[in-house]
Amino acid sequence: MSARLTGRAQSAVVGVALLLGVTMLSLGVLTASIGTVVQSNADAADAGRVATDLDAALDPVSATGPDSGHVSFTDGKLRRVDRSVRLLNDSGVVRNESVGGLVYSNEHHRVAFSSGAVVRGTGENARFTADPPLATSENVLLVGVARLNASGPDTVDGTNQRVRLETNVSHRRQSLGNDSYRVAVETATPAAWERYFARQNATTTRRDFDGDGVTSVVGQYPGDRTTYLVVHDVRLVMRHG
Repeated sequence: MSARLTGRAQSAVVGVALLLGVTMLSLGVLTASIGTVVQSNADAADAGRVATDLDAALDPVSATGPDSGHVSFTDGKLRRVDRSVRLLNDSGVVRNESVGGLVYSNEHHRVAFSSGAVVRGTGENARFTADPPLATSENVLLVGVARLNASGPDTVDGTNQRVRLETNVSHRRQSLGNDSYRVAVETATPAAWERYFARQNATTTRRDFDGDGVTSVVGQYPGDRTTYLVVHDVRLVMRHG
C-alpha cells in the first residue's frame, strides 16, 4: 500500500474516532438536558399538587370543627414557619396575631400557606392560588386571619412523602370600631401581597416590625371604615402518612 493510501486510511480512522467522540459527547449532553427537564417538570407537578392539597386541607373560612386532609409530594420539604398579621391605626399596632404558616419547597419551586392564603412562587413571580380572607367595601373592612396552632414535626422532607393534616377550626369575630386601619402581613413573598392590596385600592409600604429579616407588607385603606377582625383558629396536627 502506498504512503498516500496509508495516510488516507489513518485519517479515516481518526475521523471516525473523532466523530464517535463528538456523538457520545452530544448524547451525554442531551441525556443530561433531558434529565434536567424531567426533574424540573416533576418539581413543577409537586408544587402544583401541594398548592391544591393545602387549599383543600386548610380551608379556615368555610370549615368548622374537626376535619383532615393531606399533602403529598415526591421530593422536597414541608416546614412550619413563624408569621404575624398586625392591624395598625394612627396610634400604632392595635392587634398582633401570630398566624404561623406552612412552606413547601423543592429545588425549583415554593408554595406557602399563611393567614388563609396560598402563594406559589418566589420574588416577582409569586402569585396567589387561594386569596386571603380579606374583604372591603366603601364603609367596612373585614380582616380575616387564619391562626395555625400547629403541633407535630416542624419539618417533613425527603422523597415520596404523604403528610396528614388534622384540623379543628373555630371562629371569633371582634369589632374594632370605625377608624383608618392598616393591615400588615408578614411574608417572604411581598410582591404577591402588594398586587393583592392594589386590587383592593390600598396603597402599600414594606416594614420589618420585629427585625427577623422577614418583611411585612402594610396595606393602607383610604378613609375610615368600620373594621372587624375575624380570627379563624386552626388547631393543626401534622402526622406522617
